Amino acid sequence: MSIDYQALSFDYRPCREQRHGVDEASVHPVIVVGAGPVGLATAIDIAQQGVPVVLVDDDCTLSTGSRAICFAKRTLDIFDRLGCGQRMVDKGVSWNVGKVFLRDDLVYTFNLLPESGHHRPAFINLQQYYVEGYLLERASELPNLEIRWKNRVTGLQQAGAPGAPDASVTLTVDTPDGPYALRGRYVVAADGSRSPLRALMGLDSRGRTFKDRFLIADVKMEADFPTERWFWFDPPFHPNQSVLLHRQPDNVWRIDFQLGWDADPVLEKTPERVIPRVRALLGADAKFELQWVSVYTFSCLRMERFRHGIVLFAGDAAHGVSPFGARGANSGVQDAENLAWKLAMVVTGRAPDALLDSYAAEREYAADENIRHSTHSTDFITPKSAVSRVFRDAVLTLAGEHVFARQLVNSGRLSVPTVLGDSILNTPDSDAFDGRMVPGAACCDAPLEHAGQPAWLLPQLGQQFTGLLFCGADGIDDDTQNVLQALANASVPLRFVLIVSADSHDLATTLTRRFPYATVAIDSEGLAAARYDATAGAFYLVRPDQHVCARWRNIDARRIEEALGRALCLENSAQ
Repeated sequence: MSIDYQALSFDYRPCREQRHGVDEASVHPVIVVGAGPVGLATAIDIAQQGVPVVLVDDDCTLSTGSRAICFAKRTLDIFDRLGCGQRMVDKGVSWNVGKVFLRDDLVYTFNLLPESGHHRPAFINLQQYYVEGYLLERASELPNLEIRWKNRVTGLQQAGAPGAPDASVTLTVDTPDGPYALRGRYVVAADGSRSPLRALMGLDSRGRTFKDRFLIADVKMEADFPTERWFWFDPPFHPNQSVLLHRQPDNVWRIDFQLGWDADPVLEKTPERVIPRVRALLGADAKFELQWVSVYTFSCLRMERFRHGIVLFAGDAAHGVSPFGARGANSGVQDAENLAWKLAMVVTGRAPDALLDSYAAEREYAADENIRHSTHSTDFITPKSAVSRVFRDAVLTLAGEHVFARQLVNSGRLSVPTVLGDSILNTPDSDAFDGRMVPGAACCDAPLEHAGQPAWLLPQLGQQFTGLLFCGADGIDDDTQNVLQALANASVPLRFVLIVSADSHDLATTLTRRFPYATVAIDSEGLAAARYDATAGAFYLVRPDQHVCARWRNIDARRIEEALGRALCLENSAQ
């Protein structure tokens, strides 16, 4: 049965605090404010790690219109770990190829995932209401995740120093039955670009607003455009401006029209203005219907700090970018993943409160990177001077024949995960490695064989600290086995993934018997070893958010313990 996610409405229900009042038992480990993609992803991730979480939202419906539609490979990998990635890929429109046009001419084509051997495509296009709906359905399966609809936060008060046993946040929450007090050890503000929590705390976001306006039109139609990202500069059907075309599920197409700063945002949303623009692109005889229309301006901005005591900001509440490059929702979901494992470690006593400072530092760095790319994209797409326009058009003209010029074309540098190379959680390399899997990088996928079936590397890494060990033909000696056993039983236990080469099926069988607490997989195409520059004995320490935090050519218990302590900000970690 097909579900109309835009028509869903959820019931308000009185909560425990309203029925019984607030006492010590009512202090929740984590409260998440905002049930958009970022808030839902954060709450699900925390709950999956065994920590009870309350999610409150001032509404009782999913998003209206397509809104965020482009979800990157890294985000899909996260959704896989949250238990709903396959549904999104099945429903979404997968794509890797983009095309850039200048007027009527194709300037060049690019492929965002030119190599094989990845489970997920570079991007899928999927309306935000589907994403929220699938996340919500996953959330409803978790018994330690409570969602409270029509719960609007109107007050906030912190007590105690961060990390102190008595530290807490008390939220005043308004409901149809009146207000109540909601207490938590930590609060995640994922309440959007107009963040009420940010306003309650007297905080703001600063940056740059671009003097231009764009029209988004969701158009339902039968069309023979390929499943690609098409971007026009100065097209004949919309001269002196730009247009972006994307396909979505259900025969819906997203069209973005640049309007200029002088455009009237109210007037431009009327069918009398939108329909002629769409017909100019599609042709006079095209049959279509408008599903959703919006006019927006671009802003690239962020809060100075993402952490304020025991309130942590994520997603659009913390930072904002222009939509070109699909960096908004994708970076927000990566905020969620970065924060969730750290909160779980802190509230369960396995790491100090200081670990949460690394969330702010890492994601502020990522926000700066995204804002920088987004600003450059917007400046290229919407030149604000005659000289800038001449430069842009010259670059586009040269790009048709010269590869160097294509590097300068910027129709939106598309979202990729930030490499957290300067993170204090990393252990710098002491051994020589090549390739992209440096400390701070998000782990790359690769095809494997596990238990006689095709598999992929990333799902084997799970959501706890993991040791990835590449085994040689001789297998694992007794000393290494003792190290693995000790680390598997440590206070913060490691899980292990043991990788053997494609011609070592017998070894895989032997290791599976010897190491029942490990996952043993075969590097069926040799891509795992190639992508991790792994020789026999190479060992990677991977964080719960699947970022590399250390690597060595040979396993060493002392170095691994020191690196794990550093990754958890423990006081006895090596400096």
